[in-house]
Amino acid sequence: MNRVKSMAAVFCLLLLCACGEQAIKDPLNYQIEPFSYQNQDGKTVSLKSLKGEVWIADFIFTNCKTVCPPMTAHMTELQKKLKAENLDARIVSFSVDPKNDSPKQLKAFAAKYPLSFENWDFLTGYSQKEIEEFAYNSFKATVKKLEGEDQVIHQTAFYLVGPDGKVLKDYNGMQNIPYDDILADVKAAETLK
Repeated sequence: MNRVKSMAAVFCLLLLCACGEQAIKDPLNYQIEPFSYQNQDGKTVSLKSLKGEVWIADFIFTNCKTVCPPMTAHMTELQKKLKAENLDARIVSFSVDPKNDSPKQLKAFAAKYPLSFENWDFLTGYSQKEIEEFAYNSFKATVKKLEGEDQVIHQTAFYLVGPDGKVLKDYNGMQNIPYDDILADVKAAETLK
């Protein structure tokens, strides 16, 4: 009888340990469409090249007069925190103004921040229509450049993408950034590799 109780206790303990594993709560599971774009160095970055990686995405543009500078500053802070936690996540910023944002322009924009290109790609190399459709189809995000305007309407979220190319979570990228939640979710996503 004691042996049965011992085995039951071990089983319950194993069950509790398994339940204690980190998991992404209520994942979005948006599948990202295949893409192949150019980064700030003119190198190709694609969904295929990011396969098996955990990454955080956002949408910005270099001529932005409102939300992009603080978003990029917050992402720079997140990059610092990822490094401090020894987390191997990439960062991908998609330009929503590809006509104006050449790789050179993106590199000049990024140079205003104390960030590292080691794990951060700023992407361009597509049409306005393509990025608008890609953002909506892959991230359920609105991107819209109005006729005759130099500003672009876009989401201000940070998106966590798992190693299988699915958007797991989104977070406010403008204010009260939930850094601790993002770091915990990145750790959980890394267990999916």
